[in-house]
Amino acid sequence: MKRLTPIAVVAATCVLALLYFGRDVLQPIALASILSLMIAPLVRQLRRRARLGQMPATLIAVVIAASTIAAIGTVLAFQLAAVAGDLPKYRAAIRTKIEKVREVTERPFARLEAELNSVSPSMPAPLAVPGLTSKRGTLQQQQQQQLVVNPSQPLPVEIRAPKVTTKDAIMRVVAYAWGPVGEAGIVLVLLIFILLEHDSLRDRLVMFAGQSERRRTIKALSDATAGISRFFFSQLVVNVTFGTVLGIGLWIAGIPHAAVFGALAAMLRFVPYLGVMIAAAAMTLFVAAIDPGWQLAFSCLTLFLIIEVLVAHVVEPKVYGRSAGMSPLSIIISALFWAAIWGPIGLLLSTPLTLCLVVAGRHVRSLETFSTLLGHATSMSAAERIYQRFLLGDTRAIIADARAYLRHSSFARYCDQILLPGLVLAVSDHDLGQTDEAQEKQVRATIAEVAATLTPISNAPNRRARRRDVSLLDANVGAHLRQMREARLGRWQGSLDVAAHSVVLCVGLPSERDDLLTELLVRSLREVGIDARSVTATVERDVPENRRPDLVSTIFLAYPAGDALEQWLAAAREMRANLPHALLATIRLPFDEDTAHQGVVDAQVDMVLRSFEEGLAFVMPDEKARKRGVAPYSMAAAA
Repeated sequence: MKRLTPIAVVAATCVLALLYFGRDVLQPIALASILSLMIAPLVRQLRRRARLGQMPATLIAVVIAASTIAAIGTVLAFQLAAVAGDLPKYRAAIRTKIEKVREVTERPFARLEAELNSVSPSMPAPLAVPGLTSKRGTLQQQQQQQLVVNPSQPLPVEIRAPKVTTKDAIMRVVAYAWGPVGEAGIVLVLLIFILLEHDSLRDRLVMFAGQSERRRTIKALSDATAGISRFFFSQLVVNVTFGTVLGIGLWIAGIPHAAVFGALAAMLRFVPYLGVMIAAAAMTLFVAAIDPGWQLAFSCLTLFLIIEVLVAHVVEPKVYGRSAGMSPLSIIISALFWAAIWGPIGLLLSTPLTLCLVVAGRHVRSLETFSTLLGHATSMSAAERIYQRFLLGDTRAIIADARAYLRHSSFARYCDQILLPGLVLAVSDHDLGQTDEAQEKQVRATIAEVAATLTPISNAPNRRARRRDVSLLDANVGAHLRQMREARLGRWQGSLDVAAHSVVLCVGLPSERDDLLTELLVRSLREVGIDARSVTATVERDVPENRRPDLVSTIFLAYPAGDALEQWLAAAREMRANLPHALLATIRLPFDEDTAHQGVVDAQVDMVLRSFEEGLAFVMPDEKARKRGVAPYSMAAAA
């Protein structure tokens, strides 16, 4: 975990102060930069297809974009003016609705207040003060007498505003409009120059980053440009579709100016979350004003909510899914932050600005925090996630994720890709002394419960073997799981009256590592119907009276750890001597790369495999493997 140094705190404070106090300068630059990323694809298309230069292509693209925005804004403004002009027609309905709302909201509180006043003790009457009277006429007479007696007292003066002329009204409108128009002009000029210098600015940024960071900088700029362009284009398509469907629905319902509210909803959806609520409220209030009842207003609101839910949860994930690269929570947080810093402009630019930080964090190490905290997909791997849940004891979440994974894959692949890498992290932290006894106990218990739940024991005999009084869970997870199987399946983990060459034997040295690996391998094989059983090598054990060496077809001997090579060689010789007709194989997992010498191991076994899934394919018949979705094992591929 990175430490928060005083230098970092001071730097962050300076950046926040610069963003807040320099917003008048930074807002136009940021807005022009974001718009340039949106228009840049159009400029490239004009240059490529129309064979235009940078200057003509930029001017044509800007004119097209500005004309489209101006046309839409003009039409929408006239339509809103028409809506405002029609509102007096619905004055009676508005008054009726206001009265009903007041009756529902205010009168219950007024009645409650009256009830409380009736049961509370009465207040004493106010004392009469000499020289004062409650009659208004008497007060006026006293004031007139004072004026007569004291003529030097100043006369009251009433200030009236001068009459507003047409010229004054025009100047006031111009003064109000000059600010936004001036800012729009500044943004337009900046946009044109940024587009004209687009390639030059990119080269300058690459040179500023330095020779060593050139590749990362180019990649970051490319990802930011593609991500923002893809996000806004997808959002434009979705919002226009949303507004069109809503407008058609309102038109079918007989709502006047339905196109206005469709266009308004499409525009406000660009504002994260808040825009949808504003559009819904405006539409509902208008419909409530034009209709005497409430049924039409609630029907239109229901239509709006249905379309919004379908678009947000069905259409958007399929259209652009995670193109924003940000989680929903980070979008809300970024909207609150930029709105607090820059106001409405910040709210509109919150998503693209934060997206730029997320993309930059993927390539710039100093900004990696933004990508981790605000990105849609965390950088945590599946192994790290399951190990974290091991420490927390969150068995339910592990099992839920595992079952979703096992719908399309085997337990062997789950062990290879998720479970075993997570156990490697647990072993690494244990060797480094970063986990205490309570955490290790929690990890063992969680592993045992997950393995037992995901691979339940089947084909159990009618009688159960007597369980031992002491559980092996706290000392050895693999031995505990094998004990559970023996208690369920019997002393020999199944019947000995089976066909020849139908048993797969998984053998490991007497260690917690080998016991767990062999038990997980047994459960992976038994999941697909293979009669797999396990034993511990070089340990004195009982031998069945009707022992049949021809039952075992394949032996999986756990790959040796670095300090157990001699013991493993003795176990391999023992397996060769006791079961000479069985194939002897071992599975060298990725975390076993730095263990015993591969040449020594290869000389003792018939086959060295690389994963549980390869072991599964190795012993499974080809036809059965294809039905299970397991790739049949290929000797040529192994070579």
